[in-house]
Amino acid sequence: MDNTVKKYRYWEWRTIIVLFIGYALFYFVRKNLGMAIPAMEAHLGISKVQLGIFLTLHSIIYGFSRFVNGILVDRFSKRKIMSLGLLLTCAVNLIICFSPKLDGLFNLLDAEGKATLGLVYLVGSLWVLNGYLQGMGVPPCVSLLAHWVKPDELATKQSLWNVSHTLGAGIVVALCGFMLDHFGYSAWYLCFIVPALIALLGVPILWFGLKDDPSEVGLPPVEKMCQTEGSDAQEVYLLENLDGASYKKIINRMVFANPYIWIIGISNFCVYVIRLTILDWGASFLTEEKGMDIAEAGGLLATTEIVGGTLGMLLAGWLSDRLFKSKAHRTCFFCIVFATLTFFLFWKSGSVMMSFIWLVLSAFFIYGPQALYGVCASQQATKYTAGTGNGIIGIFGYASSVVSGVIFGSMAETGGWDSVFPVAILFGVAGAIAIGLMWNAPANGYEKLNRIIKEIK
Repeated sequence: MDNTVKKYRYWEWRTIIVLFIGYALFYFVRKNLGMAIPAMEAHLGISKVQLGIFLTLHSIIYGFSRFVNGILVDRFSKRKIMSLGLLLTCAVNLIICFSPKLDGLFNLLDAEGKATLGLVYLVGSLWVLNGYLQGMGVPPCVSLLAHWVKPDELATKQSLWNVSHTLGAGIVVALCGFMLDHFGYSAWYLCFIVPALIALLGVPILWFGLKDDPSEVGLPPVEKMCQTEGSDAQEVYLLENLDGASYKKIINRMVFANPYIWIIGISNFCVYVIRLTILDWGASFLTEEKGMDIAEAGGLLATTEIVGGTLGMLLAGWLSDRLFKSKAHRTCFFCIVFATLTFFLFWKSGSVMMSFIWLVLSAFFIYGPQALYGVCASQQATKYTAGTGNGIIGIFGYASSVVSGVIFGSMAETGGWDSVFPVAILFGVAGAIAIGLMWNAPANGYEKLNRIIKEIK
């Protein structure tokens, strides 16, 4: 048994580390556009409304893709889906980089070198395609983590993996800010080619570093490694032998007819309004309203992501397993309340230093639920339908880009940023109320799953 435990721990941590590296690189070719926006606006003449449409369509398709790929990873190879997604999203970023070079074939630039509608539609279409390919990243991760990590350790260890979000976003924001400051706004294309070439290194790491399930390396299901679960572990293990019709009944009961999944999704929508406002419009707000140059804004956003976001996720995961007995939804409630408060104080801050402090604290609290909503969905749906459950909340999360992208872009264009923040804060309040409805929910859905299996049999 000791050798089995050692082998399990090796593969558990190998999976977490490979997923950490792989998903951080997904962010290299996703959050680069946010830093490129001021440069593309200045050099190519693309407006905030047009760029907001890009962000909105990208996020909507991304949410749809997370749902589709969530279903796929519950049935097919998670390793292959994630590896292919990273390869193709890098290819799309490289095409965007060289898109103005196609002006000889298509009418993409005017006489002054500004973007025509042709270039707007080309880059926009490619970014929408990138949204779908990016949706091939999260579903394999959450499904693999649910297969390799014990339920009572999932919040802590998935929060650790979630640091890849902030690390990837923080590094690419700092990298793009440095390049634009050093080479000027005319080098906006570097925000696409450099991150893409770096991210390509992750494809072989994912392909050769992952295994879809413990059985592929001769290990029992993760529930078998948790002796305290007793007979429940045996009953859940029998799910592997159910036919397709029985599996459909389970996925309907555990996901589509599960009220907790929908509550998590609604709250996720509200939280993502604030999160995407910071990520997608942060550089524009800091340069226009706070008087920072692009390098300072990039450095601040990078610190916000790496320091505030990282510490927030790690603490939230630890508190969920230790203080709230793996009831991650309770941690989310407190995080959203404080995230909304600090976001309000960031808006009202009058100095660069206070803006820095409140924005870092806002990220500290906002990344708690950002990390834990996926844990909540995996716990309530169980590992067998974790991909589909996370797909549902993904749709809600990125549908919020309708608000944070095109609507907030239009509001900032016409009424300034002071018209945007009150609306974002109201969404934060709504998100806290929604997740509060789940306060008395159980830590996970395995007991419910066992009852469903007994009914089917």
